[in-house]
Amino acid sequence: MTTLAKERAQALYDARRTRVPIAPFTDEDPTLGMADGYAIQEELVSLLLADGDRIDGYKVGLTSEPMQKMIGVDSPDYGPVLGSTVYRDGAEIPLHRFIAPKVEAEIVFVLGEALRGPGVTTSVARAALAGAAAGMEIVDSRIAGWRIKLADTVGDLASNGAVAISSRIVPLEDIDSRLLGMTLTRNGELIDTGAGAAALGDPVAVVAWLANVLGENGVTLEAGHVVMTGALHAAVAMQPGDVFRADFDRLGPVTVRVGE
Repeated sequence: MTTLAKERAQALYDARRTRVPIAPFTDEDPTLGMADGYAIQEELVSLLLADGDRIDGYKVGLTSEPMQKMIGVDSPDYGPVLGSTVYRDGAEIPLHRFIAPKVEAEIVFVLGEALRGPGVTTSVARAALAGAAAGMEIVDSRIAGWRIKLADTVGDLASNGAVAISSRIVPLEDIDSRLLGMTLTRNGELIDTGAGAAALGDPVAVVAWLANVLGENGVTLEAGHVVMTGALHAAVAMQPGDVFRADFDRLGPVTVRVGE
């Protein structure tokens, strides 16, 4: 698989650079699964880091039961958050950098201290967190038409495109992240709502899951890393001129503007 993983990673790397999507790998080989996807992801990350990028944290996807059923899995997936893809609250996101982007509002955690599995429980994960912030993920697919199966999305950095994160980090004292409500508006009009419990039942449990999975591969969540804990609603397509704002209980708002 190593040679094939390198070839597939190169194809994704080229698609990211040219903005020309490729056919799903699972069209050619329907037997590809999660392990194959992570082998491709590892090779792709190596290419991107060699270009001078860095890992600022991780995104976790497929954290809701409907999404898991749609892809046909019973667990989340993950991919890195690259430093070159992190935007501030209020930033303009240039649409031309993506292929078929969609926006998702998410609760973001910031690590206050290193966290490494195995054996990380939700309470252990919570103790390691500096706090939570309002966030949005821009999901994108280098796979044509979003015709993704598990190996396709995992290899494609779990379909991560970019993230926008509020600069306000709220300590978790007296906050139950399961109950944090969220409203999402586009150009001032309400388009969806959600709550923290949509992310694996508890967004902090997402951090514990991630730390344990990364730990199996000898990887540590470092202090300062961000963890995007998964969409609280269905992803929404982006158009030039759109202004998206997600308002979270206790965490406040985060806004992105969509440029050309």
